[in-house]
Amino acid sequence: MSQHKNYEWAVIGAGPAGIGAVGKLIDNGVNAHNIAWIDPKFSVGDFGSKWANVSSNTKVDLFIKFLNASTAFEYQNCKQEFALQKLDPEQTCLLKYAAEPLQWITQQLKKKIVPIQGWVQSLAMREHYWHIILENRQVKARNIILAQGSEPKTLPNYSRPAIIDLADALDPEHLKQVVTQEDVVAVFGASHSGIIAIRLLLEAGVKKVINFYQGPLRYAVYLEDWILFDNTGLKGETAKWAREHINGTPPKNLIRIHSSEENIQKYLGECTKAVHAVGFSRRNIPIEGFEKINYNAKSGIIALGLFGIGIAFPEETVDRFGNVELSVGLWKFMSYLERVVPVWLKYSN
Repeated sequence: MSQHKNYEWAVIGAGPAGIGAVGKLIDNGVNAHNIAWIDPKFSVGDFGSKWANVSSNTKVDLFIKFLNASTAFEYQNCKQEFALQKLDPEQTCLLKYAAEPLQWITQQLKKKIVPIQGWVQSLAMREHYWHIILENRQVKARNIILAQGSEPKTLPNYSRPAIIDLADALDPEHLKQVVTQEDVVAVFGASHSGIIAIRLLLEAGVKKVINFYQGPLRYAVYLEDWILFDNTGLKGETAKWAREHINGTPPKNLIRIHSSEENIQKYLGECTKAVHAVGFSRRNIPIEGFEKINYNAKSGIIALGLFGIGIAFPEETVDRFGNVELSVGLWKFMSYLERVVPVWLKYSN
């Protein structure tokens, strides 16, 4: 394929949101040959690599719904048997079980569209086309969907203990290689990833875990046709463990302390290592003329011909009690795409 071809659409990122975006463009009538799909690895993003051994907060049933939600995926024609299909649909699972069929779908989509392997360095608008600058080439597209994912945040002011990468903290085998029984580990944060890190550290046999938290634990509540605290509450095995070991009988080597400056100064000095489980921030792709990216959190629109999806650009939702949350999860991305892609096609460059 010529490097000088101009595309109608480019999708940047091949994690679950990028996979969904490619599928929904094709489902909505975009010619697959006019779609450039750009990613450095095409291995289901961080979902399929960094977080494969992390317990999901999504039920198996919703992963399966995602796989069947796009005609372009052709998942109904898949002859390969995946472990995901044999799991209890009402339970959560390790992310690797969802990543395996997503990798199969990636391979099917790559046969239809134009895959381009590489890291995007920057974007610029020129004469009605977005110029996508990679390490060793340029790609032009009228419209771009950004699905580049996010990186774990860190707390630079509290970097005295050695930092354990969050990906290692959430992987039992990796974690055992970076901690010892003499370690006192600080865990900042008490969301889904924070609680998993605490549990795995205790199971790895560290001397003590000190958890710095901002507020009380929040649990998702499954109601008849909606979920209270759907995006911010603990779910599945993580919720079960927290109810028993934090709200129930805490282990003797777990100390939980409100994350005030005074408490941090008092307790952090005895910590030999630290885990920062304090959320994620969007991977930065510089865009000429944009000091920062402001996107419409109801439609995913960033600018003319520029749209965002996934954990980097989540939808803002309001539940029936008025709680405002950012909606993150595979099925949430797909249901959002079903609503916004037709809008993007009309708003396109």
